[in-house]
Amino acid sequence: MEDDRRVHPHCINASNPYHECVEYCFRKIAEAKARMIEKETEAVHASGGNDQSNTSAPDVAEDLHDEKPKFEEDSDSDDEKPAEENAEEDFTNLTGRQKKLFELRLKMNEARKANQTAMVAEKKRMEGPPESRGISKQKWLEDRKKKIGKLLDANGLDMTKAYMLDTQEAAEAKYKKWEKDPAPFGWDVFNQKTLYNAYKKRTKNVEIDLEEYNKMKEADPEFYREASSLQYGKAPKISEDKIEGMVKELKDREGKRTSFSRRRRFHEEKDIDSINDRNEHFNKKIERAFGKYTLEIKNNLERGTALPD
Repeated sequence: MEDDRRVHPHCINASNPYHECVEYCFRKIAEAKARMIEKETEAVHASGGNDQSNTSAPDVAEDLHDEKPKFEEDSDSDDEKPAEENAEEDFTNLTGRQKKLFELRLKMNEARKANQTAMVAEKKRMEGPPESRGISKQKWLEDRKKKIGKLLDANGLDMTKAYMLDTQEAAEAKYKKWEKDPAPFGWDVFNQKTLYNAYKKRTKNVEIDLEEYNKMKEADPEFYREASSLQYGKAPKISEDKIEGMVKELKDREGKRTSFSRRRRFHEEKDIDSINDRNEHFNKKIERAFGKYTLEIKNNLERGTALPD
């Protein structure tokens, strides 16, 4: 296909199929040729020969300006017309092949832009979303340590004095957390203090109507019965809403019990046969499956009777 591009053959961007030369390109070509002639002249002087080239840089620039294509001269005469009108006139003056080439170039430009947009979108998709809510705990601790370190440096303190940055409310909350009693363990779960604390915790959310309580107490002379009362074992009259509240509390307690999960306490008296939590869990599964078969071998190894003489 015939090349209809407006480009000078000596232009540095002549290999670009979408480039069209302007005044800047011709000026750069003239400067490059002038520098080339100066280098040749210096080389001739250095070799002691006669300078047979009397061409100067302005002459070369004039020659290059004379080498401009005709469309440059035509465009100088059409400077007064708007660019859109010139483009429309140029497009209407094009031949069928030139119009076809112009439309192909437009389509290639659109395809290139679409390709670049898709490439940027794919890059963003491959990089993944930035960390927002699911940041790791280690990273959060490192960032917090850096912030605290900057504050300590600004106040002339070291890391051992980090507690001096805590407010009164934060310090009280921290001390309250430290003073919290440990959870009961072993037989302490069934002593009277633990059972009473559990009872207070269960009745904390129970609504009490003192007026109804006082009315029931006045209506029944044996509201608080003794062991010698003849009404012992007789169920008092209770309203339906109270029964429904009791049933609701029992169901809520059962739901909390089923959803409760905690990390089991570490027993110091137990032998350590694992290197981490995952290995400990695996050893427990192995022990459940093969413990009864390997018990004798373990006992012999501990006593030393399994070793050869």
